[in-house]
Amino acid sequence: MYYDTHAHLLDEQFDEDRHSLILSLPGQGIGWYNECGSDMDTSIRAVALAKEHAMVYAAVGVHPHSAKEWDAHSAGELKSLAKNSKVVAIGEIGLDYHYDFSQRNTQKDVFAHQMELAWGLGLPVIIHSREATEDTLAVLRRFPHVTGVLHSFSGSVETMREALSMGYYISLSGVVTFKNAKKTVEVAAEVPIERLLIETDSPYMAPAPHRGKRNDPSLVKCVAQKIAEIRGMDTAEIERITTANAKRFFGVE
Repeated sequence: MYYDTHAHLLDEQFDEDRHSLILSLPGQGIGWYNECGSDMDTSIRAVALAKEHAMVYAAVGVHPHSAKEWDAHSAGELKSLAKNSKVVAIGEIGLDYHYDFSQRNTQKDVFAHQMELAWGLGLPVIIHSREATEDTLAVLRRFPHVTGVLHSFSGSVETMREALSMGYYISLSGVVTFKNAKKTVEVAAEVPIERLLIETDSPYMAPAPHRGKRNDPSLVKCVAQKIAEIRGMDTAEIERITTANAKRFFGVE
C-alpha cells in the first residue's frame, strides 16, 4: 500500500466527491495520506477529516501565501490543534517568492514562529519553498533540532545534499514525470532511498500522462513508477520503501 505524504483534498475541486474518493483509495492501493493545511481554516478542517477517516492524517500550518493572516492568537490556536493524535506534522510552512502574496519579511517571521512551535511540540515540519532556496535554508539552520521534509522538491542536487545534512527528507511529486524536470530527475537518481518520500500534492501537478487533469492520491503510483524507472528498481520496492519511510517519519502505525 502506498502512502501519499502530501495532498489537499479539502480543495473545492473535491467538494462533489471528497468522501467517496477517500473511501475508494484503499481499493486502489493507497493505504494512507496526509491532508495538509495551508491556513487556520484548512488546518482545522484537516484535523476533522482525519478524525473521520482512519487512513487520513493531518498536518496543520500556515502556508507563506497566508502568512499575512497570522496574528497574536495564531500560535496558540495552532499549538492546541497540533496536540490532536491524528496530527503528524506542522505544515505546510515555508517561503514562496514566486507569488509574494505575503510580504517576504512576514513570510520569514511566520515561518520561524512555526518552526519554533514544531520544536516545542516535537513534531516534524513540511516545508514549501519556491524561488526562496537560500532564505529557506537559512531559517532551517536556525532550528537544528527540528526535522522535516522538503515537499514537492524541485531544487538542485546541491540543495538536496544540504537539506539531507540537516536531517531532512526529500519528497517527490508528479513533477518528476514532467519532460522538462531535469533537476528533479537528477535528485530522484541520487537521493538516499531511506530519505525518500512520495506525494501527489493533489489536486495540483498531476503526473504524466494525466497532466492538466485533477490530481488525487491514487496517482501517487505514477510517481513511484517514474522513480523506479530512473533508479533501475522495481516499482513494488519503491512502494515498500517509501511507505516504510513515511510511516517511520510521521510516526504512523
